[in-house]
Amino acid sequence: MTIDIALTLLIILAAMALFATEKLRVDVVALLVLIAVGVLGLIPREDLFSGFSNSAVITVWAVYMVSGGLFKTGVADTMGRAILKVAGDGEARLIATIMLTVGLISAFMNNVGAVAMLMPAVVGISRQTKVPVSRLLIPLAFASLLGGKMTLIGTPANILAAGILAEQGLPTFGFFEFTPMGVVVLATGIIYMITIGRQFLPVREGASGKEDIDRLRGYVTEVLVKDNSPLNGKTLLESRLGEQFDFTVLAIQRANGDQPALHRDTIIRSGDMLAVESSATKILEAGQSLGLTIAVDQELDIDLLEPRDIELVEVVVAPNSHLVGQSLEETQFRERFGFTALALSRQGEVITQRLRDIPLKAGDMLLLQGSQVRIDELQEGQDFLVLVPVEHEVYRLSKAPIAVGALILAIVLTIFTSIDIALAMVIAAMIMILSGVLTINEAYESVDWRTVFLVAGMLPLGMAMAETGTAQFLADIVLDIFGPLGPRATLAGIYLLAALITQPMSNAAAIVLVTPIALDTAFGLDANYKTFTMAVVIGAATSFLSPVGHKANVLVFGPGGYKFTDYARVGALLTILLLIVSMIFLPIFWPLFPQ
Repeated sequence: MTIDIALTLLIILAAMALFATEKLRVDVVALLVLIAVGVLGLIPREDLFSGFSNSAVITVWAVYMVSGGLFKTGVADTMGRAILKVAGDGEARLIATIMLTVGLISAFMNNVGAVAMLMPAVVGISRQTKVPVSRLLIPLAFASLLGGKMTLIGTPANILAAGILAEQGLPTFGFFEFTPMGVVVLATGIIYMITIGRQFLPVREGASGKEDIDRLRGYVTEVLVKDNSPLNGKTLLESRLGEQFDFTVLAIQRANGDQPALHRDTIIRSGDMLAVESSATKILEAGQSLGLTIAVDQELDIDLLEPRDIELVEVVVAPNSHLVGQSLEETQFRERFGFTALALSRQGEVITQRLRDIPLKAGDMLLLQGSQVRIDELQEGQDFLVLVPVEHEVYRLSKAPIAVGALILAIVLTIFTSIDIALAMVIAAMIMILSGVLTINEAYESVDWRTVFLVAGMLPLGMAMAETGTAQFLADIVLDIFGPLGPRATLAGIYLLAALITQPMSNAAAIVLVTPIALDTAFGLDANYKTFTMAVVIGAATSFLSPVGHKANVLVFGPGGYKFTDYARVGALLTILLLIVSMIFLPIFWPLFPQ
């Protein structure tokens, strides 16, 4: 082992550890990897930033923009809702229909976007049919990962794998070359989930509707503002109740029975009764210093939280939300969105204290209280997914034919002309911007720039693996272990390597690390490199063992009321089953030793 190989292996291990611990964002880790590769001189300096101009990276951000156009025009949502309407009430039929729907949508748009688009509809169906939402959302997330294997643009990992082959000067995958194996993979997932997998799905409900109100009764206290209270005449903003006493004011009832709308300029008056969410300690502390008394002979019914124009609504922080990493106080949440945050659910823990100081994470579920007229603003924005969508039109349906036409044009250009996928998708993205399907700001907002920087930052590590001989070194180890058992066993070893590495990191990062190893292994056996590359692509899609394995898993964690171990319980057997199916069908579609 040379020094360069040892240094490259050290960077790989350090990156995997950072990805697994989640101490740093994935894009930050990728940029640190890029810096390490550059400082140590593992690749030529002129190639260090080539990842940012790589055609795979360009394709990734262009596909995100095209997906954004399909989202804004409601194309996928319309198709999804239409299919889900015929699903019926039976649990198995519901699961199969949901998985088929999201799988087909994920073949042509970003899989996280597909989950985000269909999740509110699935939650609504759960409430209508009384099928626990926890029985439906893991199948939704898993099917999005499997459906993404059906076309070249299904996931960034597919695009990246094809790009790595092109960089090596090898014939790469066509747009629909993934489809036969993708159909087998998705079908396997659906059959597994409606038979064996259903036995492992938990029966658990996320709180909603009246359940939310019942749960809030345990946190809400009514306090009366006395005549001598220093709060008399102050606005809610001036009162600093949240900052000093961790109060969340849920409602105000005047002495005459009126209930004013809550905003920063609402004035507190003596004789007002406030419904506040806070701890008993803070209530007593505020009572002594602010002239408040706990209302014992008067009652502010908690149901007043739901008058005609006030709603309780559950939202999930979107993966590409601008609020990720910021607290509610930093974003001036109430002033900006017009809602009060009552509770936050994260990885099974419900938080009700000091909400304003907690930095938000993608996948956090918030219980909000506010005016009905503001809910549509939440739904239209990029920051939240509203779990019970407002029944009013927010999509640009008139632009839907343009969005669909742009996608079809990109596919036609890729298949029937010499234009490569990167240029074709950029053309489609520009059509959507110029035609008004997306504004330029919406186009930028639709891109998950963390993924773009992740891919661009990790590509130099893949180059370093090739330049230093690390890929060949690891391929030799794979051949030594699995080679004596035959080429099919070696193929299984590559699949398992990708499946294991993708658990603590993104599948795009796994593709960068394992594809060079797979290629050198295939060349060592004089085998079909495409067969081995597809084993990596499918193995890297099996991010089933934890909620942090993929953003789609994170997205359904809170709404499904899941525990961390639910994913492994449902996904472990599916991972093994996909290995078996892949070893059967991969050599059929791509013979191990082509003539």
